[in-house]
Amino acid sequence: MIRKADLLFLTFLRRNARETLTTISRKTNIPISTLYDKLRQHETNVILKHTTLVDFEKLGYNCRAEIMLSSPKDDRDKIRVFLKGYPLINSLFKINNGYDFLAEGVFENAKELEEFVEMLESKFQISDKKVFYVIEDIKREEFLSEPGSLSQLAQMKYVEKPINAQKYGC
Repeated sequence: MIRKADLLFLTFLRRNARETLTTISRKTNIPISTLYDKLRQHETNVILKHTTLVDFEKLGYNCRAEIMLSSPKDDRDKIRVFLKGYPLINSLFKINNGYDFLAEGVFENAKELEEFVEMLESKFQISDKKVFYVIEDIKREEFLSEPGSLSQLAQMKYVEKPINAQKYGC
């Protein structure tokens, strides 16, 4: 089980990875040197990467879709390599329950998405596919992004003791 102070620190990083350690220190009463050490420690095992969430529509990519694919075993590695390297695929997951991959694609429009799916079907053996258009982000990348959520996790027995969220401005 991860320590409360580590989770608290990670929630502040999840909320805004650009926030300074000085500011986080002030809000959490954890010394800056401790936060620095925790950051270095977690960058080697817990933190996968520091990133920015982007509004794709404002960049001209008005069509997002979740694409579930099933394929014969012989084609899976080829499909994985292709999807992993394809620039319009934002995220790629290996999944179960009759499907092999879940790919999130970001396209300029629905026509571009349809052309992509047709190209996949012509290039690889696809046993089954389902395409879901993303209409609206309702909640995205929120897990462990608010110190207040730690109190709820504690009540569900995921954290040692409840954390006073109001103490941290939540």
